[in-house]
Amino acid sequence: MTPRYEALSAAVADRFGETVKSVASICGEVTFEVERANLIEVMTALRDEDVFRFDTLIDLCGVDYLTYGQDEWRTESATSTGFSRAAVPKNIVPDADTTFDERRFAVVYHLLSVSLNHRLRLRVYTGSDNPPVVPSVIEVWNGANWFEREAFDLFGILFDGHPDLRRILTDYGFIGHPFRKDFPVSGNVETRYDPDRGRVIYQPVSIEPRTLVPRVIRDDNRYAGGLKDEQGDG
Repeated sequence: MTPRYEALSAAVADRFGETVKSVASICGEVTFEVERANLIEVMTALRDEDVFRFDTLIDLCGVDYLTYGQDEWRTESATSTGFSRAAVPKNIVPDADTTFDERRFAVVYHLLSVSLNHRLRLRVYTGSDNPPVVPSVIEVWNGANWFEREAFDLFGILFDGHPDLRRILTDYGFIGHPFRKDFPVSGNVETRYDPDRGRVIYQPVSIEPRTLVPRVIRDDNRYAGGLKDEQGDG
């Protein structure tokens, strides 16, 4: 992290204290977590106070940490059954009584100060609520409107206070939220034009589940660096 961003990180920590929590970044971003209850207060201060002047919301996106850190594809041996997680249909509309892990869903905000030329990344977790909900930041940055609609459409995250929260990328009759980690890759329904009815109809997806086998890396001479170095140009 550069000295300028170290100063920004220190200024944020000093201004908000325990209201925010610093998050380590491997790419040098200044990143903080904030609780849902404090989101609007913190965002408003970041926009209005002279030391920050974050006048622009560059991006807002949802995140699903359901399988974060898990790597089921790493293997050094072949398999006769493969990995078919992505093709197995699952319940894509959770029961109303289901609760989520408190740190499964999050919303990430990327802020820019044009006048001061610095950037800040904030993350807020939705908690265990079903459906997941966070406050809308439209009153702080009006440009958040469509960003929040995208996060709702793809992740099912609701934004309390949004004036027109509806799907924006998927079809009106789409079921579920396709960017959730437990959403089946083949989907749940498909559409086609029915010439007999003269209209587009919905029907169960017709893609047959298939076994997906990962690329297997084996220890043999093809991957020996010393042998590669000894090979000639011919």
